[in-house]
Amino acid sequence: MQVTEVANEGLKRAYTVVVPAASIAAQKDKRLAELAKDMTLPGFRPGKVPQKVVQARYGQAVMGEVLEASVNQASGDVVKQHNLRPALQPKIELVNFADGADLEFRMDIELLPEIPMPDFSAISLTRLKATPADEAVQEALDTLSRRNATLSEVEPRAAAKGEVLVCDFVGRIGGEEFQGGAATDMPIEVAGPGFIPGFTEQLEGMAPGEERIVKVAFPAEYGAAELAGKDAEFTVTAKALKTYSKPAQDDEFAKGMGLESMEQLRTRVTEMLQAEYDAGARMAVKRKLLDALADAASFPVPEGMVENEFNQIWQRVEADMKAGKLDGDDAGKDEATLKADYRAIAERRIRLGLLISEIGRTNSIEVPREELSNALRQEVSRYPGQEKQVFEFFQKNPQAMENLRSPIFEEKVVDFMLELAKVETQDATPEEIQKAASGE
Repeated sequence: MQVTEVANEGLKRAYTVVVPAASIAAQKDKRLAELAKDMTLPGFRPGKVPQKVVQARYGQAVMGEVLEASVNQASGDVVKQHNLRPALQPKIELVNFADGADLEFRMDIELLPEIPMPDFSAISLTRLKATPADEAVQEALDTLSRRNATLSEVEPRAAAKGEVLVCDFVGRIGGEEFQGGAATDMPIEVAGPGFIPGFTEQLEGMAPGEERIVKVAFPAEYGAAELAGKDAEFTVTAKALKTYSKPAQDDEFAKGMGLESMEQLRTRVTEMLQAEYDAGARMAVKRKLLDALADAASFPVPEGMVENEFNQIWQRVEADMKAGKLDGDDAGKDEATLKADYRAIAERRIRLGLLISEIGRTNSIEVPREELSNALRQEVSRYPGQEKQVFEFFQKNPQAMENLRSPIFEEKVVDFMLELAKVETQDATPEEIQKAASGE
């Protein structure tokens, strides 16, 4: 095999590779001989079909098979011989592959960069910490009570905020009824969520048997484009009034939650709130850590990886543009500006991903088989009745398994870095943690 480097620029390399015709012919003859051993044709004893007949019947298919195998073998040998670390699969272009001639192809490959290790001790971070207040615990218990409340019909009277009116309604725009704007026996919480803004608030004080005109405006970002931003008028007829009966917060209520006492339920709620706060704090400090890494990292990134990441992002952006769902920061920007912004995001993601991967590789950070198995079981459990098919899918698709492994690996690398960085703990409110976790 003859290998010639024809391009060397940045992370890009290109080689021409020539595989001698004799090697191709030998592989082809060997494969044809293997086929002949098991071939059965009328007029010939099994395994005794002449080589010319085998060649005539299967020569073209075998040549294609041999060429593909030769290219794969040769390109793999080039990677090994030159100690290359490919970022993506090499791009192969056949130059000459005529029968009886040398096989020649061009191999373009983009390499992973040399990635310097950051000085983790130079990174200073603040980890926020919050403890559930008694008021927050009680609010969570009250929410549980509301979720387990029962509705009971009461004597007709004016409805108050938080009570439920059972209504019929018909909606009109410009005097014409519109699709999806009517309902019968619909329970509506007075001043509650779930309807067009301003709708349920206008039902306060309404009594069963009463008819009322409710005027609202559909939001500009409403899901149905034909209704978005339009004024509407609903004729609402109240038919019954219902109120919630919340269970008492006692041991019997706790037993209904699967616990033995109210004290246990309060402890469990406190633990859940603490876990929620800790998860938010973890997300916030991780965000700051990745920002610090991104600011310090300056190595080049493979253009092909950036292009692939950008294309995935841009598909989602285009879908949002068509649906009129671009967020406030992007609304009003022209396409060229948006593409430049999202290409920068794609490059940042690739750079961080490569850096995290290299930190893990250099420091021998691995995902234990047990943790990966647990993640697989958790994913399979999301598809009741299809567990076997989902399990087989992951077994047969290495990329799907890698998608399960990657987030576990990333969290382990983050833990490693946080152990080496300077991290101070600071008391905060749950609201401050939530803002920090969301990047506000």
